[in-house]
Amino acid sequence: MVDSPDLLEQTHALIVAAGVGARAGLERPKQFERIGGKPMVRHSVERFLSHPGIDQTWIVIAAGQDERIAAALAPLCAYNLVVGGATRQQSVYQGLMAIRQHGGAKHILIHDAARPFVSHDVIDRLLERLQMAPAAIPILPSVDTMVQIEGDRLDKTLDRNSLWRVQTPQAFDFSKLVAAHDEFPANRDATDDAQIFRAAGHAVTVVDGDEALKKYTLPADFGEKGTGDMRQIRTGMGYDVHRLAKGEDLWLGGVKIDHDKGLAGHSDADVLLHALTDALLGAVAAGDIGDHFPPTDAQWRGARSARFAEFAASLIREQGGVIHNVDMTIICEAPKIKPHREMIRATVAKILSIDIDRISVKATTTEGLGFAGRGEGIAAQAIATISLEEN
Repeated sequence: MVDSPDLLEQTHALIVAAGVGARAGLERPKQFERIGGKPMVRHSVERFLSHPGIDQTWIVIAAGQDERIAAALAPLCAYNLVVGGATRQQSVYQGLMAIRQHGGAKHILIHDAARPFVSHDVIDRLLERLQMAPAAIPILPSVDTMVQIEGDRLDKTLDRNSLWRVQTPQAFDFSKLVAAHDEFPANRDATDDAQIFRAAGHAVTVVDGDEALKKYTLPADFGEKGTGDMRQIRTGMGYDVHRLAKGEDLWLGGVKIDHDKGLAGHSDADVLLHALTDALLGAVAAGDIGDHFPPTDAQWRGARSARFAEFAASLIREQGGVIHNVDMTIICEAPKIKPHREMIRATVAKILSIDIDRISVKATTTEGLGFAGRGEGIAAQAIATISLEEN
């Protein structure tokens, strides 16, 4: 394939998820084990897909894992799959070759799916460094005493001030990394791509890593399930009201419903998604929907409210958060909500990129009392439960 100028200005992410996780002692490959309420690989995929600096996301899987990865990521679909090799190094190389055949890229971030909680802040630091250097990796200091042993005996104590822990994602100039892989001896094995890049004579710079980027490897790691003492549970509440008016479309939960009246407002007036957005924002103390999407701003006139809820969900994920469930109630006399409930649940699940069994939609009336009882408007309530990494 001939390189496209547009593709050669892009930044791609390559997530390595082809391992078997033998050391984890699990019944399935560790990248499909549930951490923080969802398959581990899904965390990384969502975070790269939601980052504005990443143009395309690629996932390297083992042969025969197509159905498993599709189930783990549904309903997400904006990613590319590559079948990897027998080792991590071979899997990365297969991913690089697929990207090159697709047209190439300017920059590439290589990430291990076993580090699920990659933050947008780390990605930002790497992308910023790539503007002035051919490669960058995140690192953390060694806090324990470091020693070298021979057999079962202590040989010597090492200077921990000169030893650093290396993490992923690791960021590179795409063409230089491909050439480095091409030149790397077949009889040598590398545990990360920075080693391969340096072996080709290139410099590798460093940026601050993140303690949340721990690698899930041993059985004890999975015992936490991402919801142990290191996470805090948050709850947010939202409430909204819109009046019913002739000549307006009626949108509820991202679903257009046939009715003789619709909801009036600056955007599409989806009262349910507005309440949900406020609940999500409240869970991370990020203000309310009016702070981020003021009705005085013309750009939001007629906007789909799904954008508001997606934005609120992205704020949670940027903080390493997990949306565990949302519970919503629609308050109106008409239309009847039950015929549309499952479509609304599925739509909200897609908007938030979580499983449908974590979405609850209920409806009630006011027994003819108040504005809702008189058919003048519709109200909605929402509660969202999330978890965040402890600071």
